[in-house]
Amino acid sequence: MRDAGLEEAIRAAGGVGALAQKIGISQPSVSNWSRVPADRVVSVEAVTGVARAILRPDLYGEQSGGPVIDEVDAARASEYALLAVLLARAPDEALLKRLATLRGDATPIGLAHAALADAAAATSAERVEREFFNLFIGIGRGELLPYGSYYLSGFLYERPLARLREDLMKLGVERAADQAEPEDHAAILCEIMSGLISGKFAAPVGADLALFEKHVAPWMGRFFTDLESANEADFYRRIGALGRLFITIETEAFVLPS
Repeated sequence: MRDAGLEEAIRAAGGVGALAQKIGISQPSVSNWSRVPADRVVSVEAVTGVARAILRPDLYGEQSGGPVIDEVDAARASEYALLAVLLARAPDEALLKRLATLRGDATPIGLAHAALADAAAATSAERVEREFFNLFIGIGRGELLPYGSYYLSGFLYERPLARLREDLMKLGVERAADQAEPEDHAAILCEIMSGLISGKFAAPVGADLALFEKHVAPWMGRFFTDLESANEADFYRRIGALGRLFITIETEAFVLPS
């Protein structure tokens, strides 16, 4: 029997199959859930708009003893979650409609959100799906390879990925059984960062800084810059701009050593 949080997420997504498609896993996997798994809360929240406190009140409810984070960290976790969802798969019409409602203030990140909202309102799921294919999949390969190992070594499945896996093992962050991409995919790293910041993963204080310094900062800003200027990018050009700006803000906030 499904709990109330999962039922709400399924309704918001438009059904079990729709929810599975939005978060990039198989429909039978979601059908077997009795509640949203802890490692899927952030993704389900991002694609459905159902708050994590509703999805898993035992983890995030006010009386649950779950993680409590300040507004800045909550915003950081949400930003990483948004980037994770958009880099994992092309948004469908429902997500594009939600993105079109984004509002931004006069800050650089607010303006980037507003630009993304305008782009979402001006495109269609079919166009974005074709753009996503050309950028990241392609016939043979896409225009971009969003993997840390590739950016740091020039090859896939190299030592940078092995080092990342070693560090994730130390943190107790396990690879999802239905995850086809390696852990150094930009979408997966953004989801992990979101989980560390939000407290979804029971990691030591400062784990987000350590992961960022070692496995995100050395390459992801370059990837977002490449995405922003990619030949095939239109809607995703705005995601590149948002990601580039966000990684710059994160870097400055952490005051990375030179």
